[in-house]
Amino acid sequence: MDDHTNARQLNRRTFLKTAGAVAGTAALGLPTLLRAQAPTVKIGVITPVTGPLAEVGQLQRLGAQMAVEAINAAGGIKSMGGAKLDLILADTETKHDVARTEMERVINAGAQLVMGGFHSGSVSAMAPVAQQRRVPYIIDISAADAPTHSVAQAVREGKQKVQYVYRIFPSSSIFGKLAVKYMTEIFRETKTSPKRVVVTYTNDAFGKPQAASFVEAAKAANPGWEIVEVIPYPEDAKDLSTEVSRMKALKPDVISPVTRPATAILLLQELAKQRVDLMGIISPGAPGLYEPRQREILRENIEYVMDSTIWHNVKSPRAQKIEEEHIKRTGGKNLGAEAGYGYEAILVMADVLERSKSADPDAIVDAIKKTNFTGGIMMSTGPIRFNEFGDNPNAATAMIQILKNKPIVVWPKDAAQAQVVFPRPKV
Repeated sequence: MDDHTNARQLNRRTFLKTAGAVAGTAALGLPTLLRAQAPTVKIGVITPVTGPLAEVGQLQRLGAQMAVEAINAAGGIKSMGGAKLDLILADTETKHDVARTEMERVINAGAQLVMGGFHSGSVSAMAPVAQQRRVPYIIDISAADAPTHSVAQAVREGKQKVQYVYRIFPSSSIFGKLAVKYMTEIFRETKTSPKRVVVTYTNDAFGKPQAASFVEAAKAANPGWEIVEVIPYPEDAKDLSTEVSRMKALKPDVISPVTRPATAILLLQELAKQRVDLMGIISPGAPGLYEPRQREILRENIEYVMDSTIWHNVKSPRAQKIEEEHIKRTGGKNLGAEAGYGYEAILVMADVLERSKSADPDAIVDAIKKTNFTGGIMMSTGPIRFNEFGDNPNAATAMIQILKNKPIVVWPKDAAQAQVVFPRPKV
């Protein structure tokens, strides 16, 4: 018998021995390499975890991580055989060119869905990449209309076939309308009659449309108070003394700022320094007027400030449990908008995947369009749905007020945790 025949017999014996062992192991019910593994769905989470927006970006990422852990612990995506969610993390560094590059990177790394961005400029850089690469992108935080509306228009005009960019966050127009509504109702509730409002805003891709939406909504509503001036300032401003001097000269009853976290500190410190006499400071929606760092630095200068902003539904038992977990994970920080929407975006993705039963991008998009999700944790006027622009028309805000250095929901009335204080007490 030649060496070739011996080798064949040896290989056959080895194979039969191995096969028998595998069969025996399977019969005992033990795990084997041949047993089918549940698939994994990769989700890109792109947030500013370094740079000037690092604080909010880190919380946004944390919210997504908490949601993924909860969903995986509950059995994953059941319609896909218990598929687990796996995050591919990325950092925009609060730079728009980096945001675009990171979007490309996570897609190349296998991301089948993407969320994140935070800064409207970063989102505007990321959205075309997702659209071009046919990867569904759920914008969890960003108000500027352009990223979703421009894609929707291209699809309507036949330039593109399918829209892959959607948003669960309130659009700028929703922010503006609700800010005017809440302010008018609060003035009526407190039997006050402010007349003169000055708007100031960070002159960037978020601040400019956010302020414009508020001004437009105020004009349309004719609420009994008037916006007498709109004052922009640079996004990277280091001094706001000139802008605050202009505000003071206008003798406003209310100042409505659209800030970034760093400029919120500059603005409120300068208003106190120049002793600007106001009935109140009420933002039509901006980050930086309730964050832990801002409250720690500003202390009495942020007391009674109001912000018509995104917030979790404080009356929701599910949101309450998530907040308890968030407090444990952060050493005492309450659940804010960033972690809240980060968490909710993953919930929506899981719902979409359960219904699509597939990670195919077009199957996912078909499921996104049919979304009617009632399990959200953020303020809303109904289930999460997507309209012809890819926006969630039921996304809503709450008026929060800093009371005893804590952000408290004070409006709408049925969601309020405490009575609103207006005008603010004189120091």
